[in-house]
Amino acid sequence: MRGENKRSVMVGIFVFIGIAILVTGVLTLGGQQKKFVKAIQLKAVFDDIGGLQTGNNIWFSGVKIGTVRKINFYGDSQVEIEMNVEKGVVDFIRKDSKATISSDGLIGNKIIVIYGGTTLAPPVQDGDRLESVMPLDTDQMMETLQVNNENLVEITGNLKNLTSKLAEGEGMVGAALTDSLIGENFKAIVENLNKASINSNRMIAELQSFTAKLNKEGTLFNDLVTDTTMVSDLKQTMESLNTAAAEAQKMTSELSAVSEKFNSTDNSVGMLLNDPEFAESLRSTLQNADSATYNLNRGMDALEYTWPFNKGFKRKKKAEAKENN
Repeated sequence: MRGENKRSVMVGIFVFIGIAILVTGVLTLGGQQKKFVKAIQLKAVFDDIGGLQTGNNIWFSGVKIGTVRKINFYGDSQVEIEMNVEKGVVDFIRKDSKATISSDGLIGNKIIVIYGGTTLAPPVQDGDRLESVMPLDTDQMMETLQVNNENLVEITGNLKNLTSKLAEGEGMVGAALTDSLIGENFKAIVENLNKASINSNRMIAELQSFTAKLNKEGTLFNDLVTDTTMVSDLKQTMESLNTAAAEAQKMTSELSAVSEKFNSTDNSVGMLLNDPEFAESLRSTLQNADSATYNLNRGMDALEYTWPFNKGFKRKKKAEAKENN
């Protein structure tokens, strides 16, 4: 009798432990699935849910706030997702928030991520539909990675080919790396550039010193820049020079006209300068006049010894001799 009671007590204890474990498991699963919290329903429509299942989690700002309640077909080829979201976080989710499908880790279960939203929009309400954003397809990602891998292999091959050519001294860069003479020439070029830079700096310093001297008070350049009176005098001088240049140009024009008249034969001077017959005639006339003058002088000398004029010349000589004494 005592053995049976002991066995009954042991069975009761095991049954109680089993029931406690079952209740704890139910409560745990219910807590994870948000079955025992107040919630509202939100909806989102996707073209492809990528393996999302009922009971998958819903995240907002890195916090799990609900689960996928139901999956329905919508329209021609879309899928509508009904979500249970904790009522305590409703005030943080806005009507302009977006929903997208992601993964819990690299290869984990699919989840729905709610993000975005601005304070300008009001909080969501039960039954609201969020704007859905299609995630990047994994197949497309793999295709992109495959293309990138092929490009990387090609780039690696080209880089290998290039480095081998450089090591063999091909091309300008390879020659520069392997030929010591080219290296020396390049070093000389760099030294020349350094010298040119030093000379440029010295020239700049000299220019700065020169400009400082020009800006020094009392110099001509400083007076030209700062003295308004000198500027006025320079303007007047330039005006006078312009006037003189205009007069000189006018005089040149008049001299040109006179020289043109000299070159013409329709006036006496031009005829004298340009007509050879007139010049020859004038030369002959001058020769005749010179000859006549010579003959006249001889006649006057001979006239002194002629009888009618002899007494007169003698009186003249006596008078001149008396004045000299």
